[in-house]
Amino acid sequence: MADDRRAEDEGNGRLDELVEGIVRISAGDFAARLPISEARDEIDALTAGINLLAEEIESLYSDMESRVAERTIELQRARMELQRLVDTDDLTGLASRRLLLERAGEALHSPDRGDGGTALVVLDLDDFRLINDSLGHSVGDAVLLHVASRLRGIVRPDQLVARLGGDEFAILVPTGGVEAALAVAHRALDVLGERVMIGPLNVGVDATAGVRAGEHGTPVEDLLRDADTAMNQAKTDGKGRVSIFTPAMHQDARDRVQLISELRRALETDQLEAFYQPIVDLRTDSVAGAEALVRWRHPERGLLLPAAFLDAAEEGGLMVEIGRWMLSSVIGQIGRWTRELTLSDCFRVHVNISPSELRHGDLAEYATGLLRDEGVAGRRLTLEITESLLVTRGDVVDRNMAALRDIGIPLEIDDFGTGYSSISYLQSLPAENAKIDQSLTSGLLVQGKQRQFVGAILDLIHTAGMGAVAEGVEERGQADVLRSLNCEYAQGYYFSRPVPAEIMREYLSGARPLAAAADDARWA
Repeated sequence: MADDRRAEDEGNGRLDELVEGIVRISAGDFAARLPISEARDEIDALTAGINLLAEEIESLYSDMESRVAERTIELQRARMELQRLVDTDDLTGLASRRLLLERAGEALHSPDRGDGGTALVVLDLDDFRLINDSLGHSVGDAVLLHVASRLRGIVRPDQLVARLGGDEFAILVPTGGVEAALAVAHRALDVLGERVMIGPLNVGVDATAGVRAGEHGTPVEDLLRDADTAMNQAKTDGKGRVSIFTPAMHQDARDRVQLISELRRALETDQLEAFYQPIVDLRTDSVAGAEALVRWRHPERGLLLPAAFLDAAEEGGLMVEIGRWMLSSVIGQIGRWTRELTLSDCFRVHVNISPSELRHGDLAEYATGLLRDEGVAGRRLTLEITESLLVTRGDVVDRNMAALRDIGIPLEIDDFGTGYSSISYLQSLPAENAKIDQSLTSGLLVQGKQRQFVGAILDLIHTAGMGAVAEGVEERGQADVLRSLNCEYAQGYYFSRPVPAEIMREYLSGARPLAAAADDARWA
């Protein structure tokens, strides 16, 4: 009886140990192992089974922990890479817009900003689209990398350089305020102004900058917006400079937006008009052609010259549309004159073509359609193209120029003598004439060396087998000097101001003497 009692107590004790072990394992103590007695009975068999299950669970759990740890590391790396991607510009490796705004916000709200406070510099590359469109995006990317490297080299460790997007960059100046930011901005413009070799190309990169200083607690979005507004104002004022933000610039920005909107309306409602300035053959003193110049008859502001609205047209992406309108208007007018008058064989109308127009692949096709519809020969039109575009023209521009030549439209180099003039350069250009910039003709009568200089440029043009047109002739003496230097053609206020088409028709018909409108203030 006593033995049975003892055996029962031992059995109950072993069951208690078994239950206790199961509780420990279920609580996560997978290393727990239950003792097995010498009885080798059903309880021991159950205990051995539980121990085996615990070993398998421990192994599975250990493997799971290892996998979780590996996955955690992978996730941490992915988060770090994602953060890097968010904080870094892919192309240049500079800080991203997001990181710039974050750091600027921290600086603006920091109690230890130092004297002058936090300021932001926004820089935009001048005419960068011309590089992209004419030389290709690979060259454009190389230029952006060069700019990033130059900007990194001019800042202090506490200043942050970021790429905002496209060809726009920013520099956060956390201390020192406007003075420190101005110093950084001028250094940036200086280093970017140095020409650089991109492969075989010698490329110049100029920039324009705006500066805005913030007070403690200034919203970071306002800081960026205002610095960008100052930069745009600097571009309006002439590019290649630095402007400090003033509240009045907001009104200027609103005015530009309004002007762009009104210009779109002008294109829709036929408010633009082509004026014509005669081009005179200095050998015969006869009208050999005319330059067509766009004017805007604004319903409230009156007759506007291109200087009042072409920058807005460029900013608003309207240059191609205005250029197409101008070509249509001029070719239509040539058609009417051809039908109504007897024009000399050499008579041509010269039209300025913007870089935006010449980079459009269908320019020649568009011109061909207009000429065909009006029954006008291509030789009656001359397209004026700036030197800078011809030097960096690229494949699309070359194809357009070749196609224009194929339909008989000659090309002319505008503003010649202000950029890249050289014999080797001239020989490679598909142009028939070169127009001498008025800055060179203006000093012919007052500067002794100017006559020699203009003479040398004319020799350069003639050596290249081209004719010369001098613009900006305002006095008879200038015309006489140009004639003595064998300049073939000239235009300017001495002969006539730009005039409406009906006045130009009177010149061509002989009904009005050439100088009759030269001093007429109605025609700007």
